[in-house]
This record gives sequence, C-alpha cells and structure tokens, in this order.
Amino acid sequence: MRGAFRASVLPFCILLVLVGLVLSSGPAGAVTQYTITDLGTLGGSKSWAYGINASGQIVGEALTVTGSTHGFLWDGGVMHDLGTLGGTRSGARDISDSGQVVGWAYPTVGSDHAFMWENGSMRDLGSLGGGSASAYGIDSSGQVVGWADTDSGPKRAFMWENGSMVDLGTLGGSYSYAYGINEAGQIVGRAGPPTGSLHAFVWQDGSMADLGTLGGSGSQAFAINEAGQAVGWADNPGLRSIAFVWQDGSMESLGTLGGPDSFARSINNSGQVVGWADNQTMFQCAFLWQEGVMHDLNDLLLPDSGWVLHSAEDISDSGQIVGYGSYGGKERAFLLTPVPEPSVLGLAGLALIVAMRRLQRG
Repeated sequence: MRGAFRASVLPFCILLVLVGLVLSSGPAGAVTQYTITDLGTLGGSKSWAYGINASGQIVGEALTVTGSTHGFLWDGGVMHDLGTLGGTRSGARDISDSGQVVGWAYPTVGSDHAFMWENGSMRDLGSLGGGSASAYGIDSSGQVVGWADTDSGPKRAFMWENGSMVDLGTLGGSYSYAYGINEAGQIVGRAGPPTGSLHAFVWQDGSMADLGTLGGSGSQAFAINEAGQAVGWADNPGLRSIAFVWQDGSMESLGTLGGPDSFARSINNSGQVVGWADNQTMFQCAFLWQEGVMHDLNDLLLPDSGWVLHSAEDISDSGQIVGYGSYGGKERAFLLTPVPEPSVLGLAGLALIVAMRRLQRG
C-alpha cells in the first residue's frame, strides 16, 4: 500500500519540480544563446549585412569575384546579386517586409544614386538636383529615406514616395541625413543646427525636432521603432560617442562594454537594441542591449563557433540579428538566431509523459 502511494505521487512530484525549475530560471527577457549562420559572399572574400525583415530576408554588401562591392539579397540560404544601375558598385541598406530593397548604386556615368530594388528590377530614385544620393531606410508603404546632394551643394535628408523626392530640411544649418523610418512616418537622422556640430533628429508631419546630446557636442540617430524609441550615438561631456535610446524627449545612455565608445544601430519593437561597443581592451564588439544591460554578443554564441563579432546592424522582432564579424580571418556577414528555450508548457508536457509511463509500468 505504501509502495502504491509512492508510485502514484512520484509523477506529480516530478511535474512540480520541473515547473518550479522553469519558473525560477530567470525573467522572461533573460538573455539566451545564439546560433550563427555565415551568409557567404558573391564570389569574393568579404561581406557585410545591414538589414533584415520579418520574413528573415537579409540585405547588405559583398565582394564579387572581380573585387567590386555589390548589394545582395539573402533569402532561404542563397545570396543573390542585386546588380547596379549600370556602373561597377552598389550596396543594399534596408529591406521592407514586402521585399523592397533600398540602397546606393553607381550608374554608367557619374556618382552613386539612391535605388529601390523590387522583383528583380533596380530603380533609380533620382536626386535633389545634385549628383549623389543614397537610400538607407524603407517602410511597408514604400516610403524611402536617405540623403542626397542638392543643386546648391549641401547634402540633405530626403523622403521619396511615388516617384517624388522631398527635402526634409535641417535644424537651421546647411546639412542633414536621414537613416531610419517607422510605420508612423517618423524619420530619424542627423542634421545641422545654426552653429556647431550636427545633432540627431526625429522628423514627423513636416517638423524636425532636435534630440540633443548626452552633454557633448554632436549626436546621430540611426533607427526608430513603432513606439517612437530612437537609437544612435551621442557625445558625452568627455566627447566620447555613447550609444543612446531616446523616447518622449529623454535621451538615455546605454553605456559601453568597458571601453570609451559605443554606437547603437537598430531597435526592435520589444526595445532590444543592437550595435557595437569598445571593450576594456579597446576591441570593437557587437552588442545586444536589453532591460538595462549591454551584453557582448561574442559571449552569447554557442561554444567553438570560430567567429568574432564586430558589429550588429539590425534586429528583427523575432530577435534575429544581422551584422558582420571575422570568420577564418575574413570579414563576413552573419545571421544570429536565438536558441529556443524550453517552455513551462513543454516541460510540463514532458513531465506528464514521464508520469503516464511510470503509471503504465505499475
């Protein structure tokens, strides 16, 4: 009788212990480990990844067999050459969830132009009257942002939509550059005030707002999520460049990895930030910042990966991260994918299976 009681209670004890272990293993946002994928090249030796969309399509730049830099689209394990506008070089910087790619490319004659690539075709987006332009961001409606030379000379931030490129203005100075856009049409970048260094800005509904600095002279914003959180870098009083997140008028320093500088490059809708930072030995390392803590992504790789990660350039809402690092002594584009952690329900289901099998054995 005592043995039968033990046999019936033991499975439920196992279940309680397993669930307890899961619940006590840390907060839901605890940092996990990552697997890494080498995205390859276009026949050359180097590649760099800059953007990823919700479908896991990735864009960036890679060397070809001739040594030229071409924009690429990586999809389903295959890297596709996006070509150029007739010249020798191009680079892709962002991709929308519908698969539209933007970046820069050289025409047959002249300097680089902003482009949009879609369904195998590259379109020249024009300029603001000058010779050079580059696109850096795109939203799901096809609005594109970047910078372009004007007919009077200074580079200006632009928004392109339906065949028309619009000058977004400045903060009172001569220059501006746009780098990111969200679905609400908020645009971030860097612009000149009447005097002094360029400052990070957010543009919305025709108005450009200065995001300030961290007590120093200059700043720059690279990305903005759907909550209106912008990230980039800003000078502190010691004139070191420090990664920041800005929201509702307040700029917060994200710190470094022990060295002097850090740069935030992207933020997803969960508030996870990626970029690069110097460590204590002055080595540039890719980072993930979440819940107030900056983590060296090199420490989060599965053991013996053979990689050294230099910069994380973009992060999706699913937590996948793209950027570039060193592998086999060569600079290569990478994709990091979070390793799934066992869930409470999964472990509970395992415990129930164990319990049923034990009961069946009597």
